[in-house]
Amino acid sequence: MKKFTLGLKISLCSVFCVGLFAFSDPETMEQYAGFLQKTLLDHYDASQENSQIKSYELNVTNNGFCRYKRYFKSGKTEYFAFKLSKFKDMNYLGDASAGKLFLQTKGDDIIVQTYKDKGGDVDSMTTQLMIPLRNVEAEDLNLIRDNLERITKLPLNP
Repeated sequence: MKKFTLGLKISLCSVFCVGLFAFSDPETMEQYAGFLQKTLLDHYDASQENSQIKSYELNVTNNGFCRYKRYFKSGKTEYFAFKLSKFKDMNYLGDASAGKLFLQTKGDDIIVQTYKDKGGDVDSMTTQLMIPLRNVEAEDLNLIRDNLERITKLPLNP
């Protein structure tokens, strides 16, 4: 009878644990994107940009896109965009006070568009996007990488 009771306790405990995991809230694209948006904006370093840059927009969307737009004083606009699921690797050149974050994709997955340029409007593709950062620690960079890698492992949305 003691063996039966012990077996029953183990079985009930196992079922209870499985039940908890079944109803747990898995991390979502929105959570990863929110973290990336906040971290990149908190550490963005506009002082590293060309003195010709008037303003910028940096957005990480809940549907998994990174969009970076730079507005020049001359009127020219540069626009970069890529799907975060295409992330391959990242490198950081600099130190904790200032540096450049290079995000790399699996192929020519980054859209590059220029508007109102002297040479005309140009559309092209590239494999790398550079974002200037400041006051970023190694732990912050590791968290950025972890979030990007988790996004690439999320199931594709239909």
